[in-house]
Amino acid sequence: MQRFIAALLAVASCASIAHAQSSEPASTSPPLTLERALTLAGAAAPTLEAATAGVRAAEAGRTVAGYRPNPSIVAETENVAGSGQYRGVRSAETTAGLAFPIELGGKRSARIAVADAIGNRARIGSALAEADLRLAVTQLYIEATAAERRLVTAREQAGIAREALRAAGVRVQAGRASPLEQQRADVLRINAETAVERAQRLADVARDNLARRIGQPVTDALDMAWYDRVEGYGPAQPIAPAGTLALAAARADATTAEAQVRLARSQRIPDVTLSASARRLEATNDVAAVFGVSIPIPLFNNGRASVAQARAQSDQAQALRRAAELDTAQDIARAQVEVANAATSARNASGPALASATEAARIARIGYREGKFGQLDLLDAERTLSETRTAAIDALATYHDAKARLERLVAAAPSLEENDR
Repeated sequence: MQRFIAALLAVASCASIAHAQSSEPASTSPPLTLERALTLAGAAAPTLEAATAGVRAAEAGRTVAGYRPNPSIVAETENVAGSGQYRGVRSAETTAGLAFPIELGGKRSARIAVADAIGNRARIGSALAEADLRLAVTQLYIEATAAERRLVTAREQAGIAREALRAAGVRVQAGRASPLEQQRADVLRINAETAVERAQRLADVARDNLARRIGQPVTDALDMAWYDRVEGYGPAQPIAPAGTLALAAARADATTAEAQVRLARSQRIPDVTLSASARRLEATNDVAAVFGVSIPIPLFNNGRASVAQARAQSDQAQALRRAAELDTAQDIARAQVEVANAATSARNASGPALASATEAARIARIGYREGKFGQLDLLDAERTLSETRTAAIDALATYHDAKARLERLVAAAPSLEENDR
């Protein structure tokens, strides 16, 4: 009789586990892949809109920088509203003409160089925004898939806890165990069902966060095959920071600062304003030409302070560029090690360790039903299995996160074309 009950419990346990594993409703639609999520996020990201607007602003600034100074209309009337022969407008002299500012010292080309540098920096900023968005969406996708996997695991553990409670009840009724075992099993069942509720809430929040980022509800299944996949990762090869987005931004800042130095130097040279006018003498009704030239005197502001300021800012940008080279190289090397270690941990945790813990828990369940193992042995095996499953999920999440951060670090800078206008 006892063997029959044990066999019946074993069959019920297998059915319960199978039900827990398939508790998620099957979906006929394809899963929401990471690449699909990235595409949707790119179409709804305000950060990309801001970066694109920045590029447009820089292009407009490049056009403005190429304009030459506008001419001015000069008009004046002399010898009016005075006394004697200058009473009224009888002796008025009216002059009308144009004044043409002439830029000297290469100011226009210096402005264009600054505008070009700012435009290149804006395009790099747009690429940085895309890379940051890709990392953010990838991390949200990792969080959502890990939460889904934790929910499935929690449901499986809850199903196992319910079966353990039934087995304990049968043992108590048969007089083979004390009522304490049944009470202990009931506590474990309650804790397991509570864990399911917590995992469900976390999974819902993770899906909602991903939905906010991609701009639409996440109702389809997620790509669990991608989450479980650990790519082979051999010895890390050194990756030079040259050509990466992080270093390209620092170099663009240094280029902009150097262009500002050239602009400050060009502004030390005074501009010349030429004017050509026609003067009409009211008394004789004659007309005469008037030519003029205007040159400012750099008496109080000779531009040296502006050049010194621009040079100091350029030195600062160059120092930051060198610091960025060091930091980027260190960050890449550290990220490579993290990816390699995470890949090893994920393969071990989701492979041999998980298989051994699963087999040990299966043997403990059968032995407990047949009276060969005590309840403490069963609980220890189940706890080990639960911890191993959690470790495997965490290891996979750590691996994907480390890989995403490495890809962000080594993202290639866009090719920038110089403007020749």
